[in-house]
Amino acid sequence: MNITVTNKLAARLMEASGAHVSGQELADEFGISRTAVWKHIKELQDKGYEITSVKKKGYMLSGIPDTLEPSAIQPLLKTERLGRTIEWIATCDSTQIIAHQLAQQGVPDGTAVLAEEQTAGRGRMARKWDSAYGKGIWMSVILRPDVPLHRAPQFTLVAAVAVVRAIEEVTGLRPDIKWPNDILLNGKKCTGILTELQSDADGIQALIIGIGLNANQDAGDFSDEVKDIATSLKMEAGQAVSRQQLVRAMLFYLEHYTAIYINEGFGVLKMMWESYSTTIGKPVRARMAKETLEGIAEGITDEGVLQLRTPDGRLHGIYSADIEMRN
Repeated sequence: MNITVTNKLAARLMEASGAHVSGQELADEFGISRTAVWKHIKELQDKGYEITSVKKKGYMLSGIPDTLEPSAIQPLLKTERLGRTIEWIATCDSTQIIAHQLAQQGVPDGTAVLAEEQTAGRGRMARKWDSAYGKGIWMSVILRPDVPLHRAPQFTLVAAVAVVRAIEEVTGLRPDIKWPNDILLNGKKCTGILTELQSDADGIQALIIGIGLNANQDAGDFSDEVKDIATSLKMEAGQAVSRQQLVRAMLFYLEHYTAIYINEGFGVLKMMWESYSTTIGKPVRARMAKETLEGIAEGITDEGVLQLRTPDGRLHGIYSADIEMRN
């Protein structure tokens, strides 16, 4: 879904910051009639935008709905590529599934898929992810980086840094990263990241980074299965947070840090990742497909591989595992 005249008009009113903009000025700016301007205003009002009209002054925006539609995200977006094309769906099975389909259709680098609700949201190892309507951010971003295939796994770590920076900026909370892809607040999970790949003999065709973020859930919104291990930004901050600001911040930092990784490598980002890590230096249990190891997590390599020192002194490279923190 590219930027429509309606979305551009919403952007213009947002940029006015509470000032009136005349209908004639809007008509001239967008090359449409004043009647067409009124129809677009009506469309925005029907979506929940609070727009008042004063004779001889014009239109003024006083409130926007809590939605992740392009008209609410794109006007204040500070990216060059990410989020410039947005596919918004009220309810879908999974933004990852839709993103995979769109990637195969050749949509541009930076296309974002956003949903208000997922009926089949999933995390690593196909685990279910509760994705209630309007409570969180259910987003998949399509990247087409010109990098060798072996550099793909680090994008999960890069995305984790982008997410924690966005959460910090918007809420003031200080999240932790648990290797490789969980974002925690006070030891409870608030965000998961899932990176999937489309490739062929020529290399990476598309990277699809899925982000599931619990934004405005209350304690009663979580099932008995996860209520002791899950949290939301609202629960930790003590007040509701702006999902729109969070999406814009995540897209900005994801664009910024992926560019650093592609151009300069993982070194600088590795230091940032480790500064947020709740895993490094701690005793952990790593459950893998064929074995389980316990030891001290000593750090990660430039390839994002977790370095685990077992009691016998051996150092193991952990490429993929469920990590459980131990006392």
